[in-house]
Amino acid sequence: MKISYNWLKQYINLKLEPEKISELLTNLGLEVEGVQKYSSIKGGLEGIVVGHVKDCTKHPNADKLKITSVDIGSNKLLKIVCGAPNVDKGQKVAVATVGTTIYSSNGSLKIKKVKIRGEESNGMLCAEDEIGLGSSNDGILVLKPTSIPGEPLKTYYDVENDYIFEIGLTPNRSDAMSHYGTARDIKAGLTQMGINVELMSPSVSKFHVDNRSLKIDIEVIDKVKAPRYCGITISGVKVNSSPTWLINRLNAIGLSPINNIVDVTNYVLHSLGQPLHAFDADKIVGQKVTIRNAKKAEKFITLDGIERKLDTDDLMICNDDEPMCIAGVFGGLNSGIENSTKNIFLESAYFDPVSVRKTSKRHGLSTDASFRFERGVDPNITKYALKYAAMLIAELSSGEISSDPRDEYATKIEDKQVFLSFKNTNNLIGEEIPKETIKRILSSLEIKVNNVTESGLGLTIPSYRNDVNREVDVIEEILRVYGYNNIGTQNK
Repeated sequence: MKISYNWLKQYINLKLEPEKISELLTNLGLEVEGVQKYSSIKGGLEGIVVGHVKDCTKHPNADKLKITSVDIGSNKLLKIVCGAPNVDKGQKVAVATVGTTIYSSNGSLKIKKVKIRGEESNGMLCAEDEIGLGSSNDGILVLKPTSIPGEPLKTYYDVENDYIFEIGLTPNRSDAMSHYGTARDIKAGLTQMGINVELMSPSVSKFHVDNRSLKIDIEVIDKVKAPRYCGITISGVKVNSSPTWLINRLNAIGLSPINNIVDVTNYVLHSLGQPLHAFDADKIVGQKVTIRNAKKAEKFITLDGIERKLDTDDLMICNDDEPMCIAGVFGGLNSGIENSTKNIFLESAYFDPVSVRKTSKRHGLSTDASFRFERGVDPNITKYALKYAAMLIAELSSGEISSDPRDEYATKIEDKQVFLSFKNTNNLIGEEIPKETIKRILSSLEIKVNNVTESGLGLTIPSYRNDVNREVDVIEEILRVYGYNNIGTQNK
């Protein structure tokens, strides 16, 4: 799992360096297998400066080359040979200085002092595609006349530098399969270190329904496989490229941006851990979504263009005529978002982990959504994540939220109750941990202490911790935050 340092900082005020955060995560059981530097523009435009072309003359030995004299803010003009057809005297240009490595789609190139057709060249005047700023290679990149010679080029572009943690997530830690979940663990670890920080969840306080012009009915037939199903409509959307900030977030963790609608669903998935799916509302026959098991011998063409023979145990999201999506696993070829899409039905659900796992394995399909549903997402954020995503989509697509959120939740999934014995805790850990320390750790993990007795604590386990079911699980939580390395140190 890839986690972005900058993305984490949206939810927690981190002042520790990435190396320290890496160490803390590993100590908490979220083992960091590697940390990579990331730049939204490969190389971060390091070594590339603004140059002012003071002179531009024809190369004496080559018809298509020119010799330029370029001011880069130093005492001496640089002599640079350039073959771009648009280079001219007076331009402000991007100059890669000697020793700089530039990156393009074709690979990397280290700039050296060279002779070109007998003339010395001390750098390179760059086209935008040669330094990762675009795809144009018609000529060199000409900057605004107000650009200052010698200034780093990165000061004129929105270059985001980041660190990416590669976490070897164990199957039981579904609660940490998001940036918010990881930030939540970091907060617990920092609290144990005596550093108090606030965990900031995305706000939906400004959520509102713009109109109620687009109603899509919902019917959940199999309430066991789909205990909770939420949906909302957004009308008048414009499907475009996502803004730079969203593209940077997705690129940083290795996801390719698609469009502003799909990108928001992926962003919320990796932010909060809640999978979402967007349907073209105009393709929902009968203006009704039905969640049912597949019919015998029913077939379905998935987004990858493959026709699949469904099993009657497969849970499907359907319209009045046909299936549109394999629930929690994969979308259909004919119901997704296209450039022509104008209206959207947005889904957020809690599907039974066992059902999703069986369907995913049966069809040989593993997706970001199925990975999370199989391990168990938080049933309490289903509607919250839907509202958050709807707000983002409406904002980025100039759309309007056109229905109240529908929430089909027949039987509420209750939080688990566990009694923690102080005696059992100390026996299992092998030494006595102060009661106040235990309560502080539990509080930092959002495990609610309902009552306190001489013998132990009555606890409520938050819904996102589906791996914490027994007293021994709670003790393990206390131990990993307290620190395995701290056990027995007083006797050494």
